[in-house]
Amino acid sequence: MEAILDSFDEIDKSAPQPIYQQIKTTIEQKINRGEWTAGQKLPSENDLVVALNVSRMTINRALRELTQQGMINRVHGLGSFVAERPRHASLIELQDIALEIAKSGKQHSSRVIALDQRAASNEVAEQMQLTKGSEVYFLSAVHCQDDLPIQLEARYVNPKLVPEFIQQDFRQITSTAYLLHQFRPDEMEHIVSAVIPDLQIQNLLRIERNQPCLQLRRRTWIKQQVVTLVTLTYPGNRYDLGARYTTNDYHSRPPGA
Repeated sequence: MEAILDSFDEIDKSAPQPIYQQIKTTIEQKINRGEWTAGQKLPSENDLVVALNVSRMTINRALRELTQQGMINRVHGLGSFVAERPRHASLIELQDIALEIAKSGKQHSSRVIALDQRAASNEVAEQMQLTKGSEVYFLSAVHCQDDLPIQLEARYVNPKLVPEFIQQDFRQITSTAYLLHQFRPDEMEHIVSAVIPDLQIQNLLRIERNQPCLQLRRRTWIKQQVVTLVTLTYPGNRYDLGARYTTNDYHSRPPGA
C-alpha cells in the first residue's frame, strides 16, 4: 500500500486544474497503463487525505466519479478496488452465472437470503398467470465473484411445475442450473430497466447510495404455463446486458405492426 501511495504524482495546488481532477487523472492513467490491475485495493480515503494533504471531500469526489465511470469499485466495509471489465449477461440465453464466473477463472459463491413458500401478491399472480393468493416458491440470493456481489436474484417458481425446487441447497447449485436440468423453456420474455436501488439492495450488493443498477425481469414458459418469474439486479458498473443473434428470420414490419 505504501508503494501505491508513493506512486501518486505530486499535487500542484497552484495549477488551474482542480485538485480532485489531478488525483482522478493519476488513478485513471495508472489503471489504463496496467500499473494497477483489476482487483487491486486502493489506499483508503484517510490514507489519501494524509499522504496528499488534501481534504476528505476532495478525495471522495475523485473516487466517486471514478466509481461512476466504472474505473473502480467501492465496497462498503472493504474499501476501493480497481474494477474488472464488466461481466456480460445475455438477453436471449439462459446462462448459469456460476459457469460464467468459472470460465473467467474467478470463484463463484452465493448467499441465500430467503427460500420459502408464500402466497402470490396480485402483481406476481398476474405475471405468473395464477389466481390471486396462489402458493408460489420464492428464492432470494446474492451471487458473488471472488466475494464481490454482482447479482441479486429474486425468483418466484410455480410449485406445481417444479415441486422439488424448495428442497434444493442453492449455496451448492444455482437456481438456473437446477431449473435447466428440469426442463427446457418453450418461451421467454425479457424486460430490462435502469433503477436506483433501495437501501436493502444497496446493502446486499454493497454499493453506494444512488449508484444505478441494471434490472432484468424474465418470465419463462413451458407448455404455455409460466414456470418462473425472476428479477435479476446488477450493479451498473459491474455488469452489462446484451444480445447477438442472426437476422435470417427477421422481416421488417410497417410502423404500428
